[in-house]
Amino acid sequence: MDYMRYFRFQDPEEKPLETLAENGGLTSILRTVACIGDSLSSGEFESLDEAGNKGYHDRFEYSWGQFMARDCGLLVRNFSRGGMTASEYMKSFAEANGFWDKDKACNAYILALGVNDVLNMGQEVGTVSDVDLSDWRNNRPTFAGFYAGIVQRLLEIQPKARFFFVTMPRDERGSRSPGHTALLYRLAELFPFSYVIDLDAYAPVYDETFRRYFFLGGHLNAAGYAFTARMIESYVDYIIRHNPDDFAQIGFVGTGFHNRDYRW
Repeated sequence: MDYMRYFRFQDPEEKPLETLAENGGLTSILRTVACIGDSLSSGEFESLDEAGNKGYHDRFEYSWGQFMARDCGLLVRNFSRGGMTASEYMKSFAEANGFWDKDKACNAYILALGVNDVLNMGQEVGTVSDVDLSDWRNNRPTFAGFYAGIVQRLLEIQPKARFFFVTMPRDERGSRSPGHTALLYRLAELFPFSYVIDLDAYAPVYDETFRRYFFLGGHLNAAGYAFTARMIESYVDYIIRHNPDDFAQIGFVGTGFHNRDYRW
């Protein structure tokens, strides 16, 4: 068996999402994952009755996180809700739901926030200069400050966790928020073991044809959430394969053990 060819460990030409991994590929080594996000992380479906009234319904079993759990054999926790913003998460939501509790610590966290913050509410994106690495309480009240604060608080709970920051996919008009995408890359440089899942660059364009197959009103349908799971888990698999040294000790996260001969 040519395992180098199979895993493409040394293929610098491979692009993310060039292929979709079977059963999530090496994503399964993460074991426990929390998805921090808004409606698109919550399996939200949009209803519309005969009078034209819209309803919004979080159906977590249809979230891309739970499709990932079933594909990869992971424990995935939904730390999400329709309408969520980084500021609300930091100020009240996480605390109210016990998401800072150590017994809910995970090996990895996938953060998919920004649509409500930046696009719907017009919050200032901010920069990494808004982040006080010594104390998240001093972060400026920008999207960058709140988003980084989430990571900082989670690092207090699980210091060696891996983080994946998700950008917004494009539509027919192009990138929905280049500033948001650029910020996530800078934050990935700021924090250890942090990576960008760049749907802005590598996901299909969410155009009219895409929406026909994968949308229900302004949100995804069941097939859309299942397809998003395939993209997320395949992208994580790509990151793991291209950064093998970063994941050699993933099995020790949260245990108190480590191997001094490997990156930790």
